Amino acid sequence: MGLGACLLGLLALCVVGRCSYSPEPDQQRTLPPGWVSLGRVDPEEELSLTFALRQQNLERLSKLVQAVSDPGSPRYGKYLTLEDVAELVRPSPLTLRTVQKWLLAAGARNCHSVITQDFLTCWMSVRQAELLLSGSEFHRYVGGPAETHVVRSLRPYQLPKALASHVDFVGGLHRFPPTSSLRQRPEPQVAGTVGLHLGVTPSVIRGRYNLTAQDVGSGTTNNSQACAQFLEQYFHDSDLAEFMHLFGRHESQEPFLQWLLLLSNESALPPVHTASYGDDEDSLSSAYIQRVNTEFMKAAARGLTLLFASGDSGAGCWSTSGRHQFRPSFPASSPYVTTVGGTSFKNPFRVTSEVVDYISGGGFSNVFPRPSYQEEAVAKFLSSSPQLPPSSYFNASGRAYPDVAALSDGYWVVSNRVPIPWVSGTSASTPVFGGILSLINEHRILNGRPPLGFLNPRLYQQHGAGLFDVTRGCHESCLNEEVQGQGFCSGPGWDPVTGWGTPNFPALLKTLINP
Repeated sequence: MGLGACLLGLLALCVVGRCSYSPEPDQQRTLPPGWVSLGRVDPEEELSLTFALRQQNLERLSKLVQAVSDPGSPRYGKYLTLEDVAELVRPSPLTLRTVQKWLLAAGARNCHSVITQDFLTCWMSVRQAELLLSGSEFHRYVGGPAETHVVRSLRPYQLPKALASHVDFVGGLHRFPPTSSLRQRPEPQVAGTVGLHLGVTPSVIRGRYNLTAQDVGSGTTNNSQACAQFLEQYFHDSDLAEFMHLFGRHESQEPFLQWLLLLSNESALPPVHTASYGDDEDSLSSAYIQRVNTEFMKAAARGLTLLFASGDSGAGCWSTSGRHQFRPSFPASSPYVTTVGGTSFKNPFRVTSEVVDYISGGGFSNVFPRPSYQEEAVAKFLSSSPQLPPSSYFNASGRAYPDVAALSDGYWVVSNRVPIPWVSGTSASTPVFGGILSLINEHRILNGRPPLGFLNPRLYQQHGAGLFDVTRGCHESCLNEEVQGQGFCSGPGWDPVTGWGTPNFPALLKTLINP
């Protein structure tokens, strides 16, 4: 009997529950707020599913990432190529052969993979998908600000046990597109008009973070940046032209304008339709979280600097059986990304010192243990902070975030050619910090140095040198008698609200230019 016929036989047995397993037993399958079901999908309608194939050599990959990211290592900056990474993690020939034959025997078609061959996306009818993934039931849902339509199954699915060592999970079933966390705030009220600004623009960012007129990109083709987005929102040339007309500089290499665009055509992350970034850790399966974290490791091995917003829910909060806890956000809690928190001006109309933006996310992961690179800094915070929340609210031994911060409050944006003031969120602070790192990479490349790559080990070794320390303010959390809406508070050095602080470009450049 051939492998395809054998797998079909296994599938038939699994349909009656005799040899199946659940790849994501801990995945939440509740309908997110704001989404409604439009009913079952026509059985003959086509959909695509993405199969995450088991990778190889992950422990070796982790060690390589540590070596190329540690300034004290002889391998520092000697990054792997995409082909090197592919050769390292590519699924075994047995995995590739087994999964492909199983899918083809079940009627899957138009399958395509990625360079690393660890994701396989195939098209099939809903009827075939429900037979292939025992227990699934596909409905059409609509929700979100843009009334987005998606096809999903909220029921648990099962796979043949014969695939347990070959398939980590199937994407395109449970996770819904996230909604934007950017919010427009009321315009602050303040007396007087001398020396004031009327909202955050590139010139305000430059003034606060000490960039001169000469601090622009050179146009070298060896330095690139991109903003991966998962909200199905895209920039329009007309909006960019209007923004440049209102707030832009004459230089064509303004890093902040480039980073504030939502560029969807380049990403080092998994296929977009498998992703729902910005979720709470507890709403995602452990298989999904670990796999996405591996994708970040692959990017770090190649010398890519990945930044992610810390979120806009403060410490977050959830309650179960009368017990309150903070809710860590993924992938902000991943140890392989540099997470960016948010700040506000102490005086909202003046380019002054910064304080915590109360919405800035931060805290401690319940999934990832504390990485060695931040052990000293986090231990010092926990032992010296005068106002920690109750220990039952957070996992003190988990990965702590954010790592850095930047202004997240009071931005001007342009949408449909209409200027909109006082837009806020860490989705604004993150590209600002990214633009500054891109300028530093520009200097490094022009001086014959490799790009910074995964920044965190170096950032913590240098104890936040080159950053403005933000020491005032707390972020929001649970509204109860124990914490009364207050999460963690900032203080000297690293803290889980603003990390090491916000960029001081000349000092940060001096700190990071060599080696």
